[in-house]
Amino acid sequence: MTEDLSLTAEETLAAEKIFGDRLDLAKRYVQHLATSGIERGLLGPREVPRLWSRHVLNCAVIESVMEQDVEVADVGSGAGLPGLCLAIARPDLKLTLIEPLERRCIWLSEVIEDLGLDNVTVMRGRAEQMVDVVNARYVTARAVSALANLAGLTIPLLHGQGELIAIKGRSAAEEIDKASKAIRKLGGKETEVLTIGEDLLPEPTTVVRIKVG
Repeated sequence: MTEDLSLTAEETLAAEKIFGDRLDLAKRYVQHLATSGIERGLLGPREVPRLWSRHVLNCAVIESVMEQDVEVADVGSGAGLPGLCLAIARPDLKLTLIEPLERRCIWLSEVIEDLGLDNVTVMRGRAEQMVDVVNARYVTARAVSALANLAGLTIPLLHGQGELIAIKGRSAAEEIDKASKAIRKLGGKETEVLTIGEDLLPEPTTVVRIKVG
């Protein structure tokens, strides 16, 4: 491990809690992010020192709100955030990573093969093209689109029953206000802002959770 990729004491505690005996897999994933992920433009080089805190732990912590043994679709998976983080943390989950760009799909497939993850499928395409092939209990997304647009891309993948868990920033409540009409139209019954990982992370993760059905 290069010095930049080493975990602080606080991050180590969080990573051990979230990943358990799969922490070595998570470390290998971070190594991929810091090398080929940067080389192929999936992340900027400035992100390397904060790969654990800002990206991997920030994403993986959302596993705590998910039921056991269900299907999860990650829309606009990019560098596998949060999809691959969830697949590593929760081998019981069945992940579908939906990503339109071929070069990102190739990279994701290479990482999945190297890590030996058997609970992940990569599908190249846009979310709206996947409605007939994907039926998820949870749909996740991070840095894809504003909620008013994102709701229309993601909620149909739930087929009337499940939850959208969108990782958002400080503007989460404002985004909900702007998207409320679209959410209701799509069958969203309950929308809330959750803060996840307050007991684990120095900067907990903010998500918008929309329950459907």
